[in-house]
Amino acid sequence: MTEATIERLRLFLIESPIKMARLQGVGNVKGTVKRVLIELTSSDGVIGWGEAAPWEVFTGTPEAAFAALDIYLRPIVTGKPVRRIRALMAELDRALVGHAEAKVAIEMALLDIVGKSSGLSVADLLGGRVRDTIPLSFSIADPDFSADLERMRKMVPDGNIIYKVKTGVKPHREDLDHLAAIRKEFGDKVDLRVDYNQALAPFGAIKILRDVEEFAPTFIEQPVPRKYLDVMAQLTAALETPVLADESCFDRRDMMEVVRCEAADAVSIKLMKAGGLFEAQAIMAIADIAGLPGYGGTLWEGGIGLAAGTQLIAATSGISLGCEFYMPHHVLTEDVLEERVANRAGHVVVPDGPGLGIRVSEASVRANARVIAEA
Repeated sequence: MTEATIERLRLFLIESPIKMARLQGVGNVKGTVKRVLIELTSSDGVIGWGEAAPWEVFTGTPEAAFAALDIYLRPIVTGKPVRRIRALMAELDRALVGHAEAKVAIEMALLDIVGKSSGLSVADLLGGRVRDTIPLSFSIADPDFSADLERMRKMVPDGNIIYKVKTGVKPHREDLDHLAAIRKEFGDKVDLRVDYNQALAPFGAIKILRDVEEFAPTFIEQPVPRKYLDVMAQLTAALETPVLADESCFDRRDMMEVVRCEAADAVSIKLMKAGGLFEAQAIMAIADIAGLPGYGGTLWEGGIGLAAGTQLIAATSGISLGCEFYMPHHVLTEDVLEERVANRAGHVVVPDGPGLGIRVSEASVRANARVIAEA
């Protein structure tokens, strides 16, 4: 029996309008977000989709991911056996430094094809489900805090109880007022988290964070810049509240350093950082050994990338702190899926179908595409 190979690769650089601006410690987004979609077609006619969603202040640019896929990775991928995913990913790593988002997009699409061909979900391919739903966290990041508070008034009765407040962008006093307003209105009904996205300088950080602890957050995410791992360790030791590492941990080597330095109590697992679903599971395996739970983080992925993240978390027991896969339902004005991945009672529902479990609307892809590369 002839082994199926990759016959065609199509790329779409898309730009999607968003409903509101988003303020983050490391950078802000307003108007639109750009992403790269990849469509792979196998020699037996099965199509798989992947997504690269870089952010220029975090990992890179969409334009660079598009070029990496089109110029450097396309010649390697074309003609390769569909099922030999690990071997291909290793070859991509040897051929091109960095560009984790471009590489994970290829891996997503390959897993989508293999899953569809075999009748298995990507979660099945990653070892099988340990959960069918994932608690959903919504980020409080609108420049207009009153608008976010109004969203909470609508979302909490529907079962959405996890909220991560983006802090460090506005004055500290204003951050405290926002946390106080949330606790005053919703009390302990909500699971409150805070995320500085590296916004604090090491000097004085402990005083600021002790003020924040008064509002009993579940964790404090990445308070200081990535380069200050020793300060992360000091804060982790000094605070009662668990510290979660995000920008401090991109890959397995980073995870080992975080564990060695005792620089966090938990870790954010993001496909766009890890560069692959298998790599994300490997990072989480190190965290598991050290007793650090994982959280399903994102950059600006749409439905394809978040479907892959959902399948990953469904098959990875250690990622137990929920996920922030809210973009398609709450931020994007339009996504590229025929039907969005379901949210129910404050949880993301893991798709049941084969592969990623989604159907992509090519009409929506083309309507949002700014650049297309076909071969």
